[in-house]
Amino acid sequence: MRSHDTIDGMLDSLSDRLQGTFRRLGSSGKITEQDLDEALREVRIALLEADVNFKVVREFIAKVRERADGQEVMQSITPAQQVIGIVNTQLVEILGGDAEPLIRADAGPTKIMVVGSKGSGKTTLCGRLALKYKNEGRQPLLVATDFERVAASEQLKVLADSIDVPVWIEEQEAPAADIAGRALKEAERTGANVVIVDTVGAVALEDELADELAALADEIDPTEVLIVVDAMTGQEAVTLAREFDEEIEGTGIVVSKVDSDTRGGAMLSVREVTGLPIKLITTGERLDALEEFHPDRMASRILGMGDVVSLVEKAKEAVGEQDMKNVARRMKSGQFNLEDFLAQMQQMKEMGPLSGLLDMLPGGGQMAKQVAGAEIDESFIKHSEAIVLSMTPEERRNPAILNGSRRRRIAKGSGSSPAEVNRLLNQFNDAKKLMQAMATGKGAGGLGRLLGF
Repeated sequence: MRSHDTIDGMLDSLSDRLQGTFRRLGSSGKITEQDLDEALREVRIALLEADVNFKVVREFIAKVRERADGQEVMQSITPAQQVIGIVNTQLVEILGGDAEPLIRADAGPTKIMVVGSKGSGKTTLCGRLALKYKNEGRQPLLVATDFERVAASEQLKVLADSIDVPVWIEEQEAPAADIAGRALKEAERTGANVVIVDTVGAVALEDELADELAALADEIDPTEVLIVVDAMTGQEAVTLAREFDEEIEGTGIVVSKVDSDTRGGAMLSVREVTGLPIKLITTGERLDALEEFHPDRMASRILGMGDVVSLVEKAKEAVGEQDMKNVARRMKSGQFNLEDFLAQMQQMKEMGPLSGLLDMLPGGGQMAKQVAGAEIDESFIKHSEAIVLSMTPEERRNPAILNGSRRRRIAKGSGSSPAEVNRLLNQFNDAKKLMQAMATGKGAGGLGRLLGF
């Protein structure tokens, strides 16, 4: 079962098509011009089916062809890998090249204006940004200016209350610029150093709304104008984002609802169409489901090469860097046992759905699909926990003593079958080998190297 709280939900089809194309290309050893033509045709079809802007696709294929069509590639020992490398480089380029973080004001409060289409998740993004800044030690103030959508200000207040952040709401309808001006005075009075302004959503950017947003921008002189692009609406959202940018000069894109079952075309088109960097993506229902966008990591995940750096960052956030280092040392020394395995499973709950974590390992997306009959979600972890907790401390510390009678006792105690106990132990042994390889720098990015020892 595929989780709907992961990036691979959006890009599954595209990723599968590209990986299948490159597997076929790599199976033939040396590749011919005809092989390359066929592979690029498949890549083109995959991108168009993913709803990527046709002009972006045309330029993408042309640049890959130009880079791949040299004698040094076609006659190299590993031409297929070189073509994959070229496609990866080009994917990084259309996604924006280097990651661009949110801008911080040099003086005074950082002022963020959030704009976008109706239903794109603007108000929720405001709450997520407030939580992000609060966790960084800043003092955010949320500001409601949307009187058009029923209960928009009430939603913002609920979000603010849930994270204990102040919110500026006015009962009487007024121009957005006037409300924001008064909110800035409140920020100065209370010492808020981040002001996040929610705005009216648009179906189309009509003149009246464009004038209102322009007046708002003139009033607050925003540090960031973040344009929210709903991943579920595809190229319509990209076109609207371009209109927003032309009218009020955006500074960055936030792609929302990346966890949805969409084709991914908006994410792969918006940078090229608008010229604005993707700064953030939202990946789930929780308010902390907000991620900085890294083009190189996303390209790797699309091509099935994983994203171990993001995986380690998630682990550091959920577990703590020192705990991560301690576990990595135990892996490296071969002392990793079922007690460690249990602790890691419990901590994984804080890192998000298991399928999303697997997707960050090279080949992990395919690994998730091969887990026959198992749900890659919290229930999978809970069932595994029950088996490990049915063992004695000695058995958890020394799994080698688990003979047939012990395994039958554990199965009975956990409501499982002996086959399920055996499956878990096999998974533990496989995980131990992988983790040892990661800890020693020989596999999946080198966990020890990433943690700095």
